[in-house]
Amino acid sequence: MAAPPPVLNRSATTSAAVGTTPRYTSALSAVTTLFFLWGFITCLNDILIPYLKAIFQLSFAQANLINLCFFGAYFLMSIPAGKLVARVGYKRGMLLGFVVAAIGAFLFYPAAAQRAYGLFLGALFVLASGITLLQVAANPYVAILGPPESASARLTLTQAFNSLGTTLAPILGSALILSNLPKLDTAVSAATIDVRAVQLPYLVIGGVLLLISLLLSRVHLPIIEYAAADEVASPTEHRGAWSYRHLALGVVGIFAYVGAEVAIGSHIVSYVALPSVMGLDPSAAGNKVAFYWGAAMVGRFAGAYLLNKFNPAKLLAINAVGAVALILISISTTGPLAMWSLLAVGLMNSLMYPTIFTLALVGLGRLTEEGSGLLCTAIVGGALVPMLFGTIADHSSLRLALLLPIVCYAYIMWYGLRGSRPAAAAA
Repeated sequence: MAAPPPVLNRSATTSAAVGTTPRYTSALSAVTTLFFLWGFITCLNDILIPYLKAIFQLSFAQANLINLCFFGAYFLMSIPAGKLVARVGYKRGMLLGFVVAAIGAFLFYPAAAQRAYGLFLGALFVLASGITLLQVAANPYVAILGPPESASARLTLTQAFNSLGTTLAPILGSALILSNLPKLDTAVSAATIDVRAVQLPYLVIGGVLLLISLLLSRVHLPIIEYAAADEVASPTEHRGAWSYRHLALGVVGIFAYVGAEVAIGSHIVSYVALPSVMGLDPSAAGNKVAFYWGAAMVGRFAGAYLLNKFNPAKLLAINAVGAVALILISISTTGPLAMWSLLAVGLMNSLMYPTIFTLALVGLGRLTEEGSGLLCTAIVGGALVPMLFGTIADHSSLRLALLLPIVCYAYIMWYGLRGSRPAAAAA
């Protein structure tokens, strides 16, 4: 009979350094591996979506429902996921997340067979719901699995391995999957594509997700128990996690960060193609996007070290100031400088999400899971801010639209300096 997982009293462990307890290190290593694997698996889905769009013969308006459906899952399912994790625990929450994501992947099979776009959107929503549950469970678990002063560093490191997975997935996916699929170079090939060409990859993705869930079930992860000393007193505890000011402001911070990051990343191709910037064709401009996301990955590995040496809130503010400065440089210049300064914003983005996330959860104690659900709900900013960005660009220009991310980063700077401070009970 397997030994039960160790129970960690939160207050008893906060003075220990990460890695001083072997079980501590093994648990963090296991969860970090999961971050890499789910980043790898979910990014494989991205490279297969164009084939599904071809199968369903979608218009641009219909195709936009994909992002709305994906980010909508975060908005609708994060709070229920937080309540579920609070009830079943972090490990079971992660297990359920992988299983739900696997079910979503399997649902792509009948969706492709029937060429039913509604069923495809439903499958995508289920897949995104599983990923949402994973984020709600895994992010706070990493944050509390060790001393609070290094929480931002731990989550940044795990996020870095998630970025490594998303970086390697398109490369290996193109070599192992896309090379065996027909090219979408003509309308005829797109209309007559064999649905079995995409059904098998999704079956494999679903199978791998279930395998990850099975492996996770065999790993002994410490069970977290909270003590009263872990919580910052709130004057309105009956309101739950919302009564914590730094959490509520952190929700806005996550909304602003994800919105700004996605808005810039989604329009880099169009921006670099401007005659006043580089005038590149879409294919050459598309290759530049890798520098934006790659810079975020590099910054996260570096941030895991820096956040152990410097105050996370101050580093967050410095990165936000850097992002604003780079965008202003890009707006006011032309040519390579305008392009590279905007791509460098990815480096400034690197530690924002994990730092905002951990700062917002400080002192929540038993309400940590509920707080995590609220923070993940704010990821819907990745759907709403880019829409506003596009509206501004349509009515003015891409350069003027870049003022919107500046507003987002200005708020993040303020949150790092002032808004992230946990407020004690007030009269």
